[in-house]
Amino acid sequence: MASDPPAQAGPADSAIDSVSVLSEDSRRRMFAFIRRARRAVTRDEAAASVGISRKLAAFHLDKLVDAGLLRARYETPGGTRKVGRQPKVYEPTDAQITVSIPDRRHELLADLLLDAVLSERAGENAAQAAMRAAEERGRQVGEAARRETRPGRLGPERGLTTCERLLDHYGYEPVRETPTRLRLRNCPFHPLAAKAPELVCGMNHAFLSGYLDGLDVNGVRAALAPEPGECCVRLGTGEGEAAADETPGGR
Repeated sequence: MASDPPAQAGPADSAIDSVSVLSEDSRRRMFAFIRRARRAVTRDEAAASVGISRKLAAFHLDKLVDAGLLRARYETPGGTRKVGRQPKVYEPTDAQITVSIPDRRHELLADLLLDAVLSERAGENAAQAAMRAAEERGRQVGEAARRETRPGRLGPERGLTTCERLLDHYGYEPVRETPTRLRLRNCPFHPLAAKAPELVCGMNHAFLSGYLDGLDVNGVRAALAPEPGECCVRLGTGEGEAAADETPGGR
C-alpha cells in the first residue's frame, strides 16, 4: 500500500508568497512595466524603467521568476541575429493572484453553474442541473485523487485523513472533531451561500458527496449540518449524530 504523500503548499500559500514578492517597490514597478510592455523586456529596459542598476534589476527579476510571475528566456531584441550571447529577456506568465482570508472559491461555484447551464438535460430544471453538475465534478475530483495517491482501501479514519488535504486545498478549513467526524470551519462560497442557501449549500453538499464516492471512502458520508459561521456540511460516519434536516445556510 502506498504511503500518504507529503503535504504541499496550497493556492492560498502560493498567492501569499507572490504578494510578498511584490511588496518591494522597485520589484513591483518593474513587474507592472513588463506587463504593460506586451513583449519580452531585457534587464537593461527593466532597470531603466525604475532607475536602478542592471545588477540590482537582475536580482529582482529573478525573484519574480522564482515566484512564477515572470518567465525568462534568451532572445535577441527585434529578432536581429548578433554575435555573442543573446540577452536574457522577461515576460509575464499567465499567473493570477487572488488572496482572500478566509479562503473563497467563487470561481469554482461559477464553473459548476456554467457546467450546469451547458449540460442541462431534458426534464431537468436549473437547480437540478446544478446539483448534478456539482456531484459529477466532485466525483471526478475524487477519482483523480484516488488515481494519483493509490491509497488502497479507505475506511472512515484514513478516508477522512485523505479528505482533509482536498478540503484544506479548497479552503474549507477542516477540523477533526473525532476520529470519524470532520467539521468544516469555513464556507468557501460565502457570501453567496447566505444569499441562496438552498442552491449553494445544496451544490456544496452534492460536490462533497460526489468526492467521497469518487475517492471510494467506505462508511463516510457528507451530511447537511449547518452551524453559524461555518460550512453547512459535515463529513463523518453518522454514528451518534442526529439526522440534520435544518435549512442549510453558510457563512
